[in-house]
Amino acid sequence: MKKALIISPYFVPSNAPDMQRIRMSLPYFKEFGWEVEIVSCHPKYYETITDPILLKTIPSDTKIHHVSAFNKRLTSKLGLGSLALRSLWFYKKKVNQILKYKKFDLIYFSTTQFPVCILGPYWKRKFNIPFVIDLQDPWHTEYYRNRPKEEQPPKYWFSYRLNKWMEPLALKQCNGLISVSLQYIHDLHERYNQLKNVPFEIITFGFSEIDYAIAKHLNSAELETNKLKLKYIGVLGKMMNISLTSLFTAANEIPNFDKDFKLIFKGTSYDNNSNEKKAINIASRIGNFDIEEQSKRIGMINVLAELENSDGLIILGTDDPSYTASKIYPYIQSEKPILAILHTQSSAYHILNDITSATVIPIDASSIEMTNKLDLFLEQVKSKKKLVVDHEKFKNFSAKSLTQKQVELFEKSLAFKQVY
Repeated sequence: MKKALIISPYFVPSNAPDMQRIRMSLPYFKEFGWEVEIVSCHPKYYETITDPILLKTIPSDTKIHHVSAFNKRLTSKLGLGSLALRSLWFYKKKVNQILKYKKFDLIYFSTTQFPVCILGPYWKRKFNIPFVIDLQDPWHTEYYRNRPKEEQPPKYWFSYRLNKWMEPLALKQCNGLISVSLQYIHDLHERYNQLKNVPFEIITFGFSEIDYAIAKHLNSAELETNKLKLKYIGVLGKMMNISLTSLFTAANEIPNFDKDFKLIFKGTSYDNNSNEKKAINIASRIGNFDIEEQSKRIGMINVLAELENSDGLIILGTDDPSYTASKIYPYIQSEKPILAILHTQSSAYHILNDITSATVIPIDASSIEMTNKLDLFLEQVKSKKKLVVDHEKFKNFSAKSLTQKQVELFEKSLAFKQVY
């Protein structure tokens, strides 16, 4: 049986989005001929919320190595707050020790803490071990470069230059790439010609039957209402202002919308200490709505419970065609009516149209189309109509199926290692 060492700075009990793929894959790696061990930072260094219930979703014999990280209170003074940068030296030291005494066939970086990936070429040279990088988000991107400063992420000047410098150091030497979006791969091929021969696989996020079984025993918590509940679960970044504004504008045209429906937004901020009400702020400029918003992030299993305790679900996209909504698969799994506002080139747009009866609206749709389709969705909610799902196609997005796709890419990457 082959062995892979997985680098994931955040891991259970963290609820960070970028470790969910590995977490959901762990029960199935052995079935496809691979043993894996995890190297993550110790939970005491996490800034994300933790969710101990996630420990129930991974095999009890999972081997997890923990590394340290520099204290954020100290490194932040230098502008270095990310877990990747704070743990980089400790990762190098710990993994050197592991690889010195134990043989692994592959190193697998599955994280959006991208700076740790620069250790891939170092370990490849030192121990002759190929490595694969999982791009769940773009590492270096030009998306924000010409945007107004208020729309750019914090410390954009620094992060833009750091990512532009670091990305080629790692990617030019990798043996395989996994991406949630084909557009990410196209961008990399344009940027680095040598990557055109590197094996890659498009592997979206998926759903876990194990998670769903646990979630059935949990309850969601919100203010009581007799109205039909429409829920959006997830961060509301500035990139979503267009779709959010379109939603409220269309809802304002629906007679008695505020009397019949309650809008619930949860987990809307990246910052758990933030009290900003992003949805409420936009809605208040458009009309009167019954809205409840909780900015604090909620655990993945609790997300599933929230979806169950709803009458209809909302998915909001961005004007970036490469954006893919990670939670569309749990949304589909719930079989609740879905309204999605997405870029027509987004993979989520095509997946929802292909395998479900969801009401999917182009992000640039006219106000008339937006209102008409919202009205159609609301009628489905009122009639308690279940989402129609092509379950044969939906199986392709199960955690087990997506694990198989990962190991198939592993095998291709091992064969490719002799090219260098």
